[in-house]
Amino acid sequence: MHGYIPFPNVSPEVFSITIGGYAFALRWYALAYITGLLIGWRIALGLIHAPRLWRADTAPMTARQIEDLMTWVILGVVLGGRVGYVLFYDLPYYTQNPLLIFKVWQGGMSFHGGFLGVALALVLYCRAQKIPLLSAADVAAVATPPGLMLGRIANFINAELWGMPSHMPWAVAFPGTAAQDCGPGWLTICTRHPSQLYEAGMEGLILGALLLWLAWRRGWLKYPGRLTGVFFAGYGLARFIVEFFRQADAQFITATDPAGNVIQFGALGGFSMGQVLSLPMIAIGLAIVWWTARRARV
Repeated sequence: MHGYIPFPNVSPEVFSITIGGYAFALRWYALAYITGLLIGWRIALGLIHAPRLWRADTAPMTARQIEDLMTWVILGVVLGGRVGYVLFYDLPYYTQNPLLIFKVWQGGMSFHGGFLGVALALVLYCRAQKIPLLSAADVAAVATPPGLMLGRIANFINAELWGMPSHMPWAVAFPGTAAQDCGPGWLTICTRHPSQLYEAGMEGLILGALLLWLAWRRGWLKYPGRLTGVFFAGYGLARFIVEFFRQADAQFITATDPAGNVIQFGALGGFSMGQVLSLPMIAIGLAIVWWTARRARV
């Protein structure tokens, strides 16, 4: 048997209580959302309270506007994430079971849908408050990675969205019948890439550190939209790479080898849905960075 890492015995619930016969539980995933939003809010306030970082040494928003924007962002994340999952990942199922769309607590959120929801919330709020959209988007870009990192760690704790079967020494034996179903080629324990942690490191830690460095040390907030472009391209590239190690959703698995291992999956041309949705992000992000650099030279 190859070396591997046993899955840590961590409950998906932080704690649970029963009041009047009703059980209430705080799950790690919910805690990740809450903590990520709070950290993002503090990062945004830190940027706003440092006028030297901005063009003409003037922040584009007030602390009060940041707080009000948080409500819009939360709605964009939740509604956009859920609608995106339904449309991008399992529309036929939810068409037949429309009432399940509202059961968000049962799982099923899409980052790309949440991203579009937040983008729409930003546009609407900035128009209503007459705030420069690109500068507000830059604040959101720098504030987002901590939430992405915590969310992926919560995915790992929940033993969901695991990776492809792997014999690497850091592969993890995730619990559950589905996770352990790697096909007849695996006679004992099935181990998989901890792709959730790959994403936490690339989309959260590395991308977040890069954006903070560019904002605080390189003065990129003085070029509206540039950090937004870096976020688009950085997230898209990280997600595209990690998808090669991540197990496809069941509805997208299209082929297996004789041993039962997945050898092809995808929504389009062999690419996964995550990769299909990430390619436009990479292209748009690079275009925005190029556009801001061109404007700076004019």
